[in-house]
Amino acid sequence: MAEEAVQPQQPTGPVFSIEKIYVKDLSLEVPNAPEIFLTRENPTVQIQLQTEGKAVQEGVYDVTLTVTVTAKIEEKTMFLVEVRQAGIFQIRNVPTEDVQPILGIACPTILFPYARESVSDAVNRAGFPPVVLAPVNFESIYQQRTQAAEGQSSPTVQ
Repeated sequence: MAEEAVQPQQPTGPVFSIEKIYVKDLSLEVPNAPEIFLTRENPTVQIQLQTEGKAVQEGVYDVTLTVTVTAKIEEKTMFLVEVRQAGIFQIRNVPTEDVQPILGIACPTILFPYARESVSDAVNRAGFPPVVLAPVNFESIYQQRTQAAEGQSSPTVQ
């Protein structure tokens, strides 16, 4: 009987796993310190979210969630914090049409709590009360962006 080398079997079902979660970039600016600490008014807070994903090798993707929080009192910026929270995800044996929704919905949903903690911690260390970001519905954001992109690419008939 001839002996055959036993090859490890690749999983045949869908695979989705987190390989690494990390902070790609973190910046904090307090341009009007120390005067801004003497102000007792409540600031207006603006939050911006952006996601991007790219393949780093076959079946392995790097997804970055950028959260930018700007707090202002009138026209003066109290603080500006930006976190680029990233993760490396393994996505294999998944239909091609399902990869983009995973990158745009599932991955940012996993990354968001880490980004929220980084924002809150940075703002608190700068001497301000922590900013607690509300949960985000990334599915809704993904659908809106997909519809907007489809609207731009489809020609208008007049």
